[in-house]
Amino acid sequence: MKTSAMTYGALVLMLSLPGFSSKVGAAPVADQGVQAPAGKLEESSLPIYTPRNQHKMMPRARVGGSLRGTEGKDPEIVALVPDHVGLTVKQAPSLNWFLSKPTSLPIRFTLVDTRTVKPLHEGTIPTPSQAGVQSLDLKELGLTLEPDVQYRWYISAIRNPDSPSQDIVAGGMIERCEFSTCLVEMEVDLSCDRPSVMRNAVRGFWYDAISCLGDLIKADPRNASLRRDRAALLKQVGLNGVAEWDLLSASPLK
Repeated sequence: MKTSAMTYGALVLMLSLPGFSSKVGAAPVADQGVQAPAGKLEESSLPIYTPRNQHKMMPRARVGGSLRGTEGKDPEIVALVPDHVGLTVKQAPSLNWFLSKPTSLPIRFTLVDTRTVKPLHEGTIPTPSQAGVQSLDLKELGLTLEPDVQYRWYISAIRNPDSPSQDIVAGGMIERCEFSTCLVEMEVDLSCDRPSVMRNAVRGFWYDAISCLGDLIKADPRNASLRRDRAALLKQVGLNGVAEWDLLSASPLK
């Protein structure tokens, strides 16, 4: 799909519109292609997210986010982000979002440098084959983030290609911390394990903490404590519907 200023304009307009809603879909199916890491994580306290750069926070940084549980043929999409500018240390981080039910609708990803009007990237991505938490790796799209620049990103399910206002849209904001600043001043943890999730969350690196948790869950889908960790972080930023979905998904797992 070609970049379209009109399409991006429709996305901005939808900041003032209520989101679509639907019933939360079935629990995820374990990824059979990834082997779980050896050993089991010990039970400990849940991760705590502590936002940084309070002065940079702005209202309505998150688009969408409610799961109302109403009936309907269309899915609900939720960006797994706080309602302020979230931080990352990575040049090409992963962005996580939630799909409430399987769909055949085309899915579009849009990335916008807030210093410009025209989207930095806009194009279709593969439609997920199942409901649940999804991950989009910017590296696979050849996209990198400049340090100390705020970006908006959107996931859209296209209901009518001729009418962008009918799109089901969710999104958030992200900013990359300059690498040396993150390492020296903020002590970001570049590894990916449960302790690094705890450290990065409390230091304010939302995207690195939540993306690492997603990778750990994908590698060890039967670990209920990891699901509880993710649900705890989601509840802390007001994403209670997705958090409850994660807890329900974890309940039959041992």
